[in-house]
Amino acid sequence: MGQKIFVTDFDGTLLNDNRTISREDLDTLRELKSRNVIIAVATGRSACSFKKALLEMGCGKDCEDFAIDYVIFSTGAGIMEFPANKLIYQKAIDHLDIQKVTTYFDYRQIDYMVHKAIPDTHLFVYKFFGNHNPDFNARLALYKKFAQPFPDSFENFGSATQVLGIIPGGTTPDQADVIQQELSDFSVIHATSPLDHKSSWIEVFHKDVSKSRAVSWILNRLGIKKKDVISVGNDYNDEDLLSWSGQAYVVNNAPDSLKRKFKSVLSNNNSGVTHAAVLSRLFAG
Repeated sequence: MGQKIFVTDFDGTLLNDNRTISREDLDTLRELKSRNVIIAVATGRSACSFKKALLEMGCGKDCEDFAIDYVIFSTGAGIMEFPANKLIYQKAIDHLDIQKVTTYFDYRQIDYMVHKAIPDTHLFVYKFFGNHNPDFNARLALYKKFAQPFPDSFENFGSATQVLGIIPGGTTPDQADVIQQELSDFSVIHATSPLDHKSSWIEVFHKDVSKSRAVSWILNRLGIKKKDVISVGNDYNDEDLLSWSGQAYVVNNAPDSLKRKFKSVLSNNNSGVTHAAVLSRLFAG
């Protein structure tokens, strides 16, 4: 039997609504690691935001209680080894492509933020068109010390990890598909806002960025087969990974459209990650 890799999303999957991880899920990750299962967290958060979340949970420098091997952050734009926090993979958008994406968002009057390349992903510039967009304003307030207004030119900006457009009230999968088609030179990820849980985040990355591509890179590095990937998620930005994995599960708080496509487990508030590990038979034998 080949080595397995267990990949879990973070917000809304491993992280419960109280912004903590259940003791049961922490114990499950530690037990899986003792069984030689590789553990990866795949999150839309930047590395900085991920580390901040761990600190808020009381997870110290070495974070011995959090038994994972890799963090796939910024939806696959970067990978770091854990707990060493050693960056081993990254992708970025160059300044000419930034202009293409921002010109498109300008045309559609979509409020957006441009995040600098790794390791400075927490730093960003923003453009706001003055429409009613409380989710955009909430994110701006949350990270205001890292934000600057949109510059006159991107010539000196360098490259970017992503361009994030925020659509108030949400968008349908069909509308998101249109944006993906019109920005087909890039990787375009549709996600539900983790802030108001209603607005749509349209995240634009280098064309080779996705959670599944990042996991594939780890597989090639370790010699693990795709059929031995077990993944669990909760939102549209997990869909490419879920569709690609050998086994895939969504927590019960996922949108109904995803629960119709993938096997459901308990919610993020009821240790759904542990339920997925049990159903995948990782504890068998």
